[in-house]
Amino acid sequence: MVRAHNPQKAYLSNGRAEKEVGAIYKDWGGRYPVALVYPNTYEIGMSNLGIQSIYGLVNNLPGYLCERVFWDGDKVLALESRRPLNDFACVALSFSYEMDYLNIASIFRESELPLLSSERDETYPIVIAGGPCMISNPMPVAPFIDAICVGEAEAILPKMLSVISENEERITTLKKLSEIDGVYVPRFPNAEHAHRVYIKDLDNYPTHSIVLTTDTELGELYMVEVERGCSHACRFCMVSHAFCPIRFHSLESILEQAREGLKVRNRIGLVGPVVTDHPKIYELLNGILELGGQFSISSLRLSSLTEEMLELICKGGAQSIAIAPEAGTDVLRERIHKQFTEEDILDACQKIARFPFKQLKLYFMVGLPGEQDADIEGIDKLARRCKEIVGHNGMRVTINMAPFVPKANTPFQWARIESQDVIKNRINKLISLLGGSGIEFKAESPEWSAIQGILSRGGEEISEILMKCEKPSLAAWRRATKGYTFKESFDINEALPWDIVATAKEKEKLLSNYEKSLT
Repeated sequence: MVRAHNPQKAYLSNGRAEKEVGAIYKDWGGRYPVALVYPNTYEIGMSNLGIQSIYGLVNNLPGYLCERVFWDGDKVLALESRRPLNDFACVALSFSYEMDYLNIASIFRESELPLLSSERDETYPIVIAGGPCMISNPMPVAPFIDAICVGEAEAILPKMLSVISENEERITTLKKLSEIDGVYVPRFPNAEHAHRVYIKDLDNYPTHSIVLTTDTELGELYMVEVERGCSHACRFCMVSHAFCPIRFHSLESILEQAREGLKVRNRIGLVGPVVTDHPKIYELLNGILELGGQFSISSLRLSSLTEEMLELICKGGAQSIAIAPEAGTDVLRERIHKQFTEEDILDACQKIARFPFKQLKLYFMVGLPGEQDADIEGIDKLARRCKEIVGHNGMRVTINMAPFVPKANTPFQWARIESQDVIKNRINKLISLLGGSGIEFKAESPEWSAIQGILSRGGEEISEILMKCEKPSLAAWRRATKGYTFKESFDINEALPWDIVATAKEKEKLLSNYEKSLT
């Protein structure tokens, strides 16, 4: 039901909102109000181009208004009107990271919303959810959500809101939502419709920054989407499987958005899983430079690092450059379908060394399927060889290491996750090997990565833990999971908790890919 405007409600001052440019404020009279909830901090959420695009999408729909809500561990109020979630007719959560699940219970309790969908009646807003995690595996949070968007918001969300805003009985609304392609309604599961839906032509949906603020990590950038999907299909990667096929915005569309963006920022943030795969990438980068701007590229493919590309990246203002070998040996890289060799990496370093970058970042994973001690030793050897090549001009080399986390709806969804002891031992081994090399080393927490692995491949039973976990801390997680046991791997013949959001054909393709990794 549409919430009536209450003139007696005080609009609280908000320092963050006062620093923003581009925020959308609408009168509530006669409009259908949607709360767009990012279950993490403002600083992280406002760096998410998906949140910005949905905010613009809903506010452009006639008769709707959309306001943003973030979780900073305090009051849960909309940024624009300072209203609580219960004032809205629809609450839309966006999940980009599984770890954000740990904030859901706190957000709902603070908002005085029943956490379980089955406990919310006509007096509460309809709760929907979307984002990459929902495309991959929505089951851990399914009991909390009324309807889940399995795919890209532009293709699904307007249809969902059209049904919800009819203000029919809750059960009727949920049944109608379950009949929309790309929507999964946990109370009325319909495998015929609960499959991934995506838009065909990205140019119909220019995607760029809507709200600008300096109170965020990427605050100096005006972000513009270049492409979606990835054709390289690394076996561990959720994005390449959740957003395929690869699609590009046209050169003309991107440059037009960049032209507008350069009126308010000096740098354009080019966003996408493989930005440098754009068929007109050189024209794009030169075009931004000709407009008088600089740029930042969110992702670089090793094969794209030609001298011409590196020269353009330098002109664009980059101070550092990143390569993601992921594994320390060619054998393990082939297993995970990383399609380049150590020779390719060293050749790229030879080219990078000719340019005045200050830092080379190398990204690796530990605990990959089939990993041996020799692969850890290979990381040390490879990193040292990279430093030998680029270090003579003072360029720093940094290793960023993350424990492997198997993701649902990827070829490695069946793979075994290594124990924390093994992960810690291999990290410590690498630290010891790197001693005296002058190479900086950073590693993500094995404990938190193990929790992420449980959340990424969990079923509805995980919701019980999330309800008990009163805050996102290791101590709270241990208390909430006392007495629980979790699967380290899945058998290829067993039903998977998230099967409903993947077609049989998709699962067969993933299995074939996984079996190739074992040979």
